[in-house]
Amino acid sequence: MWVNFEILFFTLLSLPLACRALGSGYTLTSITQAPDGKSLTAQLQLIRNNSLYGADIQQLKLLVRYESNECLRVYITDAEKQRWEVPKEVVARYNDDHGANNDGSINDHELQFSYTKNPFGFAVTRSSNGEVLFNSSAQGQYPFGNMVFKDQYLEISTGLPSTASLYGLGESTRPGFMLNRNGSQYTLWNLDIGSVNLYLDLYGFHPFYMDVRAGGVAHGVLLLNSNGMDIQYGSNYLTYRAIGGVLDFYFLSGPSPLSVVQQYTGLVGRPAPMPYWSFGFHQCRYGYKNISDLKSVVAGYAEAKIPLEVMWTDIDYMDYYKDFTLDPVNFPQKEMKEFIEGIHANGQKYVLIIDPGISVNETYKTFQRGIQEDIFVKKGGAPYLAQIWPGPVYFPDFLNPKTLSFWTNEISEFHNMVPFDGLWLDMNEVSNFCSGITCSLPKDGDCPRKDAQTDCCLVCSDANKTIWDDPPYKINAAGIHRPLGINTMAASAVHYNDILEYNAHNLYGLTEVIVTNKALKSVLNKRPFILTRSTFVGSGNHAAHWTGDNAATWDDLWYSIPTMLSFGLFGVPMVGADICGFAKDTTEELCNRWIQLGSFYPFARDHSDKYTIRQELYLWKSVAESARKALGLRYRLLPYIYTLSFEAHTKGFPIARPLFFTFPNDTNTLGISTQFLLGKGILVSPVLKEGARTVDAYFPKGTWYNLFNVSDSITVESGAYVKLQAPLDTINVHVYEGTILPMQEMGMTTREARKSPFSLVVALGTGMEANGELYLDSGEDLEMQIESGRSSYIEFYANVVEGGLQLRSVVQMGEFATEEGWILQRVTVLGFNFSSVSVADVSIATASFNCDGGKEFSIKLRTIVDGKSGSVASSFSVKRTDAPPRIDDYDGPGFLLEISNLALPIGKNFEILLTWKK
Repeated sequence: MWVNFEILFFTLLSLPLACRALGSGYTLTSITQAPDGKSLTAQLQLIRNNSLYGADIQQLKLLVRYESNECLRVYITDAEKQRWEVPKEVVARYNDDHGANNDGSINDHELQFSYTKNPFGFAVTRSSNGEVLFNSSAQGQYPFGNMVFKDQYLEISTGLPSTASLYGLGESTRPGFMLNRNGSQYTLWNLDIGSVNLYLDLYGFHPFYMDVRAGGVAHGVLLLNSNGMDIQYGSNYLTYRAIGGVLDFYFLSGPSPLSVVQQYTGLVGRPAPMPYWSFGFHQCRYGYKNISDLKSVVAGYAEAKIPLEVMWTDIDYMDYYKDFTLDPVNFPQKEMKEFIEGIHANGQKYVLIIDPGISVNETYKTFQRGIQEDIFVKKGGAPYLAQIWPGPVYFPDFLNPKTLSFWTNEISEFHNMVPFDGLWLDMNEVSNFCSGITCSLPKDGDCPRKDAQTDCCLVCSDANKTIWDDPPYKINAAGIHRPLGINTMAASAVHYNDILEYNAHNLYGLTEVIVTNKALKSVLNKRPFILTRSTFVGSGNHAAHWTGDNAATWDDLWYSIPTMLSFGLFGVPMVGADICGFAKDTTEELCNRWIQLGSFYPFARDHSDKYTIRQELYLWKSVAESARKALGLRYRLLPYIYTLSFEAHTKGFPIARPLFFTFPNDTNTLGISTQFLLGKGILVSPVLKEGARTVDAYFPKGTWYNLFNVSDSITVESGAYVKLQAPLDTINVHVYEGTILPMQEMGMTTREARKSPFSLVVALGTGMEANGELYLDSGEDLEMQIESGRSSYIEFYANVVEGGLQLRSVVQMGEFATEEGWILQRVTVLGFNFSSVSVADVSIATASFNCDGGKEFSIKLRTIVDGKSGSVASSFSVKRTDAPPRIDDYDGPGFLLEISNLALPIGKNFEILLTWKK
């Protein structure tokens, strides 16, 4: 049943004035529970008026509902008037009437809602242990006051235990993944501010956080509101201050960190499927001069034998920076088409950039069609005028239903000219070189000025400033309380259906990727690849993301890890930073270490500014060596990484994960942001300091095997830091016990690598068990799902049975893998321990060897395919590994066994049984 309890707290008058000046809050006047017991509604009445930041809304309505068994929604809005909310066409949620997967009565749910009546506040608690997860009713215990609800100012707070570890609330660059709770404030308002800047509001808007408590028990909190907001947090509180919209909270029960992200992406949309080729290595630069420049880069990678999957071009390819055009001198259409067809023949791809601003140019066909279709954002009834690279521009309104057909047509016509494979959406916060409520063209017509491309050349004025351009509460935009329209669109501009930019500003990048995703599916009839700079809640459902304009510094190298982990939390698993740094001149050593780290970003792209030195990986001998080594391992791991992308698409799990996602009970992992996991089992420990040749890496409990030398292992009985050797050409990458890694051979492209046979690395630990998965499809089908004839899914299991070692597979829809001719050629078993057992009667191959003081072992192998004994040309090699480092006197496994020349069809159930005796 719903609980109405009164929380004891200090009298309001005992609070400091700053904490109580905004109002006395609301009182609950009536409450009604739905007949099915799964929701309630209530009415709230203002206690006393306060004029600071505008007039209070007198009456509010409250809706509380279980959207699923794991998700509780608490929704508060004006009882009399419709207010702005994030459109469901932009961010889909559960069905409003019935919720999703909502079984049982209220008492059956893990999350319980309770409230105080006067002044109104609410709490969310766990039914399993009574822990309070969110509590806005604790006035007097924390430095915050009552809930405030005005037209342009909303405030609500929660108390937090000092032991809570918080993650999320982005996008910002921070020197750590865990939020610093020393009275920090973070602002959400999407702006073109480079990621080189710490703690500022950057390109993305994600009012979502994960709270991890004792024992690794986690929950998530989303405030679904697109209006600008400040979020302040300290050791015992968190306060939201939004400048509009509604209070629409979603609480996710977890209880594991991984399940929180699964529930969150189930709410806002699972990550989009990414094409297989997008997991290869990408090369870009702002400043490639012409096609010859592109050709030389492709040739340079080939000559250096460094994998190159995708060539990119920045705005250099355009005709005076106009979207959907080609520079007729440096990038002529005929030569461009021939170049792209040539790299396609090599198994490579091509991606180019698109900015949202459409050049105001009467001779420009895209502009003409846009005017004819009337699809631009407006101000005062006319298209809103701004300026970016081509000079004066209008911005397409992606909230306008007509924009889809317009945008699809432009992409289709451009693809006929240039057969690109993906699109890069930049400047979509949106970015504007000018600032002003209204702007007009200069009388002299010289715009842009050739000697000052990014300087505003429009005539702009703030004379018609409105309450939307200058709201009563000033969020801390850009860290200086910058007016909302500075270097972006005026907040009083108007979108389709009279939607104010004030409300929809932070949705612009998301709406662009939604429309672009639909357009590319229509044009290519393949799985689209889209890279976007600006993001919002649910953006991962449509596109990948890179972390924007970083710099070639050692700090930026490190900062890329917490930012990448944050976007995994936000449901955008395909993410990476510009390898070697975008701004400033990189150095050989920095670029060396960055390609080592970047080789294990989900999205791996080298990108730099035209005003910096060139930094293609083949330009330095040491960097080329590191690239071949690190990218070589990445390409071998592509089957594993691609399977993680399938898991991301179907379950929402991040590809790159913080250590506590796998080890939530190890409190030492909660603050680690210098290492990360790929999936649950691969630990990446990069060098992040100049001149360093060792790494102090943390290893959670268990055995970890070095993937560059699998005979080298580390075993810890409880989590410990270990000093690892890290020569200039080396990054430390380890696989965790209990993991089975599917791998293929290295290739210069993913197409080449995919033609090679498979191998399995079976990493056993003290439990002598391991498991793994493999998802296979064409890599380009629109859908990414287990489907007959279109994909295969294989589970692998290894364990000791009756003293022998059994490795088996369980195959779903194996026809696809069989038709592709994929085979398992080699199995490498790590951590092998022998014991005295009986030898099986049936054997195909036998090997004997001596070790441990002359003890002789005899091993027999048999294989079964689809229930029938198989014949196999096999060879054995069994060798003792070097003695692993031992910590806490724990004796780890010390044998390696390799079975080669198996030729087992990967698309059929198989069983490999090894038995032995002394």
